[in-house]
Amino acid sequence: MNPRQHQEEIERQTLSHFACLSVNSKGRKKAEPECTVRTCFQRDRDRIIHSKSFRRLKYKTQVLLLPEGDHYRTRLTHTLEVTQIARTIARAMRLNEDLAEAIALGHDLGHTPFGHVGETVLNKLAKEHGLGGFHHAAQSLRVVDTIEKDGEGLNLTWEVRMGIIQHSKGQVDVHLGYNLEKPTTMEAWAVRISDSIAYVNHDLDDALRAGFFAKKDLPSEITRGIGETHSRRINALISNLLENSSENELKFGDDMLEHIEFLRRYLYDNVYRCPNAVREDSRVDYVLTAIFNYEIQNGRTPRETIDFVSGMTDRFALNYFDKLFVPTPWSE
Repeated sequence: MNPRQHQEEIERQTLSHFACLSVNSKGRKKAEPECTVRTCFQRDRDRIIHSKSFRRLKYKTQVLLLPEGDHYRTRLTHTLEVTQIARTIARAMRLNEDLAEAIALGHDLGHTPFGHVGETVLNKLAKEHGLGGFHHAAQSLRVVDTIEKDGEGLNLTWEVRMGIIQHSKGQVDVHLGYNLEKPTTMEAWAVRISDSIAYVNHDLDDALRAGFFAKKDLPSEITRGIGETHSRRINALISNLLENSSENELKFGDDMLEHIEFLRRYLYDNVYRCPNAVREDSRVDYVLTAIFNYEIQNGRTPRETIDFVSGMTDRFALNYFDKLFVPTPWSE
């Protein structure tokens, strides 16, 4: 028995009946010999971590555009926080931790520069050019299927691919024919919930650090309903989820759901749509639209242009804009 087979046997003996075992994977689009050391989901995790699109997440906005401080989240640190929470939930529910980890690490690979503002701009441009719209989850699947490795893709397992496309319910325009209402595995469900737990908490934490509001001014629906500190809020949400879930269903208690929705609305009103954020929205729109139109006018197809622009980091987009449109001072 090699190390992979030993790990697969441990999964059979220890995981829940509702977990997705590595040996039961539906496989890859292109068949490959099995690794003697790693399970199929462990291989997927490693392929994602070593991809170029994963490394670029370091310089993509999470919520605050181009923050100057060292301690604000980026899309990469967001991904790592989602992964940590998903692994905690998977372990507690006796789910396949490797599968949850791989999905979480890959869920935002297709995200745009400048966070959700950039996504909104590309969604508009994609519709204008006959592509039906843009959503980062659909683009993340496209990244792992088609774009990575110079067009070869990462050839991930079906379960990881479905977990990536299903990690967000907010896909109205770009559904690709997949069922997004209920994830196909419990592990994908854990990642979807972990994504929400991570972003509502770290966006609040970053907003406090940036001085959008003071800790003493937070409403009691947040401090008493969820917790007074970042760590207590995450612990409270995970604990509540585990207390109210069953082997085949993950859910929060009704009271906690109300607190979560209150926090989301609070962030929307006080962070995402604050005057400073709205001012930067128009600037992001201007930069990305100018780049997009330039690429179309110079021979790229709309699909190629969406892939090119969505893969940019914040700083690459700004440098590219400068290169295209900002005059260069003359020097002898």
